[in-house]
Amino acid sequence: MRVTAQVQAATRRRILEVAQALFASQGFEATTTRDVAKAAGIATGTMFNYFGSKEAVVGSLAAEALADLDVDFKRRDREGSSLEEDLFAFVAAGLRRLKPLRKHLPVVLEAALSPVRGNVDEECCRLRVSHLETVSRLAAKQLGLKELPAMALQIYWSLYAGLLLFWANDDSPRQEDTLGLLDDSLHMFVRWLTDSSNKPKEP
Repeated sequence: MRVTAQVQAATRRRILEVAQALFASQGFEATTTRDVAKAAGIATGTMFNYFGSKEAVVGSLAAEALADLDVDFKRRDREGSSLEEDLFAFVAAGLRRLKPLRKHLPVVLEAALSPVRGNVDEECCRLRVSHLETVSRLAAKQLGLKELPAMALQIYWSLYAGLLLFWANDDSPRQEDTLGLLDDSLHMFVRWLTDSSNKPKEP
């Protein structure tokens, strides 16, 4: 019997929903792929047709949480704001969406968002590309840059990944230390980027 695209989409959605509930109640490490498959009402082998591992499930949950963040952010009128303020608002909006997955972010960083990992889920790869495209667009608008150099993208992504890892383990009230780190990191990045873009090009 042929499984329709509609059934596949519904099954995938069910896997993600039950996995998120199990990760929240039992913890990521204690939850097995068999647990997820059983809760979703499918065979364990069937689950692997949708996700190669439970790490991929977490990565997809993060990708879904941030899926239209760039589009939503682009709609907002932030006339008169600085690049630092725009980046802060963009990252902070993403953190709010990722809050249900906060404790699982180290897994996402290792399995999905790592810049050195080769086998990255396509959905998570799009997440990273989309995020960096928004950062590039904001820099172009504020600093008049056609595109961010590769080094700038690498520096930014390292700061962002470090921030997510810090946030996952931040026990300060309302994770205020994370916001302080975000503020300091963006100040350093924007200052470096501005200085670099203003340097005269060598002949």
